[in-house]
Amino acid sequence: MSQNENGATMVEDELCFLSALELGVAYRARKVTPSEVTEAVLRQIERVNPVVNAFITVVADLARTTARESDRRFAEGRVLGPLDGIPLGIKDLSETAGVRTTMGSRVYEHHVPDFDAPVVARMKAAGAVILGKTNTPEFGWKSPTDNSLFGPTRNPWNLERTAAGSSGGSAAAVACGMGPLASGGDGGGSIRQPASFCGVFGIKPTFGLVPMFPPSVVATFVSEGPLSRTVRDGALMLQAMAGYDPRDLFSKPDQHFDYVASCEGGIEGLRVAWSPDLGYARVDPEVRAITERAARCFEELGAHVEEASPGWPDPYELFHTLFYALVGGTVDELLPEWQGQLDPGLERIADAGRKLSAFDVSRAQVIRNDLQTIGAAFFERYDLLLTPTMTLPPFPVGIDFPSEVGGEPVTGMQWTAFTFPFNLTGDPAASVPAGWTDDGLPVGLQIVAPRWQDARVLRAAAAFEAIQPWADRRPAIATSEPTFAREG
Repeated sequence: MSQNENGATMVEDELCFLSALELGVAYRARKVTPSEVTEAVLRQIERVNPVVNAFITVVADLARTTARESDRRFAEGRVLGPLDGIPLGIKDLSETAGVRTTMGSRVYEHHVPDFDAPVVARMKAAGAVILGKTNTPEFGWKSPTDNSLFGPTRNPWNLERTAAGSSGGSAAAVACGMGPLASGGDGGGSIRQPASFCGVFGIKPTFGLVPMFPPSVVATFVSEGPLSRTVRDGALMLQAMAGYDPRDLFSKPDQHFDYVASCEGGIEGLRVAWSPDLGYARVDPEVRAITERAARCFEELGAHVEEASPGWPDPYELFHTLFYALVGGTVDELLPEWQGQLDPGLERIADAGRKLSAFDVSRAQVIRNDLQTIGAAFFERYDLLLTPTMTLPPFPVGIDFPSEVGGEPVTGMQWTAFTFPFNLTGDPAASVPAGWTDDGLPVGLQIVAPRWQDARVLRAAAAFEAIQPWADRRPAIATSEPTFAREG
């Protein structure tokens, strides 16, 4: 029954890799139904997920019920909006009423919430078909997506590499056609890192644009946002996610902005800074070459591009102080009851946090304020900042972070030097696929704008996508029978 615009029957690969906007058009033209698409995506999950491990909970019956309800709305002309009938995954840090939410931790292994987080509630209200929960490291604390409950999420482009994190399950799912959309959260790069490593689009919105509840102990670092295969799909999801919620102290009042429409118009005349290293990052030579070529494409689009950096020092010690103090205190409350059952890295953070004083945290916050001031002054001179998203291509599964970049030993947070500073400033930042290495691994370009200029980020990302599209490039694992056998 599923037919393309030429009247031929659509194969499942086509259905699984149609964008959300394309699905909406097909639904309205009665060429395919939400139920048919949902079944195709569920079969894709059944086929691919055992080797990629993107979904850790699949709610197939709930998804089918929701899809049938959407079928009826389309048949009766009661469509809820552009997300009606669109399948998506929810990161397992977001509360989902009646669906297990583990946060990647044995502490919450059997936790079934009785309410929805704001992002989940808004997706449901828009008629989206929730497929299940996507994998995350314990409490989302680190870059690789792995935990003791479910194991690692593997990179769709090379199963021996990590999908990054902490929204690695969502990014890998989207890359593999297991739904066109998935939710993510970003407290240090957790949307942009996996977007870069998995070859998809992801945007960390301006802090406060998307409400969060329950509140996070690192609330002022974190923004929830979309992961998608195309920029406009990400804009579509962001439009539904954004808006005021009284339960979130930092939530911005509603502005009723059309983020999909903001993707139009181009970037001619914009002042664009390109920074290959932010003044301090060590970058893999191949990553630098790929992202520099991508940045120069912005000149073809009519922007004025010059090399420049904000001028702040490497803020990793600042980030660590605040992160260790806040997260360490939360972890400490779980000890000694859960000693030895938590990710060892979390226990190390708790140990480090105990050594920090209130004055250490206060001084770090003062430095953070200085960082924000420097960033604001920089964006008075430039409309956009471009950087590599990550300093290196996807690194191997099984390690928390790489010990070298480009063959040189590194310390601190060099592997993710480009992402976490913009959690400290609150600026909107997206990762777009800039290209692929000679080994076929994705590399991301980061696009940053001043606070509340999310529409500008989307417009720039869409303009780049128009001249260097990526969505038709698919990992082999998503289009052929998986042959990799998971350990255990």
